[in-house]
Amino acid sequence: MSEENNQFTFENPEYRKTYWHTTSHILAQAMKRLHPEVKLAIGPAIENGFYYDFDTPQPFTEDQLAELEAEMRKICKEKLKLERFELPRAEALKLMEEKGEPYKVELINDLPEDAVISFYKQGDFTDLCAGPHLDSTGRVKGNAIKLTACNAAYWRGDSSRQTLQRIYGIAFPKKEELDEYLAKLEEARKRDHRRLGKELGLFTLMDEGPGFPFFLPKGMVLRNTLLDYWREVHKKYGYVEISTPIILNQALWHRSGHWDHYKDNMYTTVIDGEDYAVKPMNCPGGMLVYKTEPHSYRDLPLRMAELGLVHRHELSGALHGLFRVRCFTQDDAHIFMTWDQMESEIQNVVRLFDEVYSVFGLSYQIEVSTMPEDHIGEKETWDMATETLKKAISAMGKDFIINEGDGAFYGPKLDFHLADSLGRTWQCGTIQLDMQMPERFDLEYVGEDGGKHRPVMIHRVVLGSIERFIGVITEHFAGAFPAWLSPVQVKILPITDRTAEYADQVQDVLDKHGFRVEVDHRNEKIGKKIREAQLEKVPYMLVLGDKEAEGVTVAVRSRSGGDQGVMSLEEFVEILGEEVAQRLAR
Repeated sequence: MSEENNQFTFENPEYRKTYWHTTSHILAQAMKRLHPEVKLAIGPAIENGFYYDFDTPQPFTEDQLAELEAEMRKICKEKLKLERFELPRAEALKLMEEKGEPYKVELINDLPEDAVISFYKQGDFTDLCAGPHLDSTGRVKGNAIKLTACNAAYWRGDSSRQTLQRIYGIAFPKKEELDEYLAKLEEARKRDHRRLGKELGLFTLMDEGPGFPFFLPKGMVLRNTLLDYWREVHKKYGYVEISTPIILNQALWHRSGHWDHYKDNMYTTVIDGEDYAVKPMNCPGGMLVYKTEPHSYRDLPLRMAELGLVHRHELSGALHGLFRVRCFTQDDAHIFMTWDQMESEIQNVVRLFDEVYSVFGLSYQIEVSTMPEDHIGEKETWDMATETLKKAISAMGKDFIINEGDGAFYGPKLDFHLADSLGRTWQCGTIQLDMQMPERFDLEYVGEDGGKHRPVMIHRVVLGSIERFIGVITEHFAGAFPAWLSPVQVKILPITDRTAEYADQVQDVLDKHGFRVEVDHRNEKIGKKIREAQLEKVPYMLVLGDKEAEGVTVAVRSRSGGDQGVMSLEEFVEILGEEVAQRLAR
């Protein structure tokens, strides 16, 4: 399709954004028709659809959302023209005051003195807005609109301000596209890691610690298995592991620059009259470890990995299962190197990423995030570092897109956005190039010339937050983890009490081979045992009756393939052992 023909389709992100923004205004107009007492806040287009914030004391029920949808469809059929007009500040304020819209008044007052103040009118409805919009409400397909949720939201994200009701919605040019999207939403709902975490006994969140997850026994098996693999792959790629303190004095965070950029998200305390901070990241500790002994160019690159527990204060409204927490473990690493090792080290990290992500069946898109306004260091150094990142991955035949101004405050970075089985993307891995922190911490190595030189460093995570990554793979696999990762790999199901002893013998054999096994000795029918093991998403079930006990065999059922037939216990051990050893992503 040509670019010109593409202009007014959802293939064009600008058109899509404009379409959703117009639909948010249709929602606001429907709201004022049905609930004129409600006050309007803001209603932008977002990555997937739109929302509008309303000042009303009660959340909207599903029935009320359905009424709003019906009114929105009427507005679409009315084909109201959207007309843009501008007003001087005094007249704009007067208009919104007359309409009784205090949030719009506040927004106008906060605009710069020289700002153009524009509005959009559609029929009897007028809203403060910079636009752009479609030319008519008739351009929006009424039967392809869906209001998806209503949540509480703080005005301007400030927990001390008014609590508003945020209504989310989605809209498409065709009803079929909406139906397809809603089907994906339903599938995502079934895969929600918060629900699966509870059902599978992996983790829980409690009122006594909002944003501080509790891992349960099976969740710890999953977590430790994941970390065992992490340690194995890092050893293979030449990393050493360190651990640094959770609390360090505040002066360190000033020295690293984190205090100026992260203090609002840091927890602090006082020890012996001195100010300390709970670490929001691991980098300064890594610097101190490097400085514990002198280094030669022969020591470099030095790859130091750390599973560091960090704490960051997040607003309560932003917390979301394991995806957004206040306490998490970063699978950090800091690589110290000479300037001429930068490109090869970046490529070494990318090769590690490729190996790890392929184990989970995850593909990725790379973003190059460039210098933000809030940065330290000279532009020339940033430009050189950014070009080094681009050159390193281009030489590997990998594509990337530019994400302007989203680098870390100390250097540009590569962000790896993982695509899961539903096509959703998650930012997990990152590679950050840093010439600033070695300077701040006066890091040195002795070069081949006998002189002292400043190393360059890479900050990188592959899984990102361990907690978040567990949430991602829980949804990616819909809780049906591959056999190597599954908390319980085999469920043994004796049909009668007569085979209970044989079931225990089979468990002993599998235990000795290092497999994670449970026996269901309950006095229940075998059909119920099988169904419940399926719900627990156990990869393999061994059904044991009199024939199996007599022949020292097992009747194997797999989670995905059903009945696999009867085989010797040794044969099953070999099959499962091979699957676990290869870490197959199934």
